[in-house]
Amino acid sequence: YTMGELKLTGNCLKGTRPILSFDENFNTNPHYVLLKELFTQIFGVPNQHPKSKPFYDHVYTFSVLDNRIWFRNYQILTEDGGLAEIGPRFVLNPVKIFAGSFGGETLWDNRYYVSPAKYRQEIKKKAGGKYINRVEQKMALEANKPEVSYSLNPLDEIFKGEPLEKAKELEKTEKEADKNGESEEKSIIDPFEQKSALEIKKLEQRAIKNFQKIAKKKAAAKNTSGAKVTKKKRLTKNKAK
Repeated sequence: YTMGELKLTGNCLKGTRPILSFDENFNTNPHYVLLKELFTQIFGVPNQHPKSKPFYDHVYTFSVLDNRIWFRNYQILTEDGGLAEIGPRFVLNPVKIFAGSFGGETLWDNRYYVSPAKYRQEIKKKAGGKYINRVEQKMALEANKPEVSYSLNPLDEIFKGEPLEKAKELEKTEKEADKNGESEEKSIIDPFEQKSALEIKKLEQRAIKNFQKIAKKKAAAKNTSGAKVTKKKRLTKNKAK
């Protein structure tokens, strides 16, 4: 409600008769028809009552919304239908209708009614399941999280701010990158650059000698394997004879 609605600027005289206004639902549903008769007997003032005044200056409205009965009290300002709320206002939530005054056979039961104890239990269950909901939300975020995010262009920030300052910052970053590249190249030193030409020749001669030794060993191994094969063939021929 707004503050303008809660001011309730209407007013009425004491002892005047009210007009009872009912919603269309009070004529269609049987339990609302019974409640309409009950409200007319409670709030209605008989005609020519000795303590009542012979005119109307306010209206009692009964409307059904969200399976509840909403009561409002309005002052009649003009004959055209101008109204101003007087108050009080309240909401009725019917639970059951019995055949007797406070007992007997149940004629009607409100299936939408929730008792306060059950409502508190539901609130406690929701409060207890907050941790489970958080864990489920984290799992859902991890499952739906994309592997690759949006590819941003680094040049988009060039036009933000002053262009001269941005240009200077880019020059500094390029110079730092060049310096880092030169330092990395200097750190990688070839071992042959520090040695003289004579030492390099000696190393080459040693490598050639080692290669020649390995080649001779391989040739000798081949010759010995061939001689063994010929000896085996001769022995097999002699046995056959």
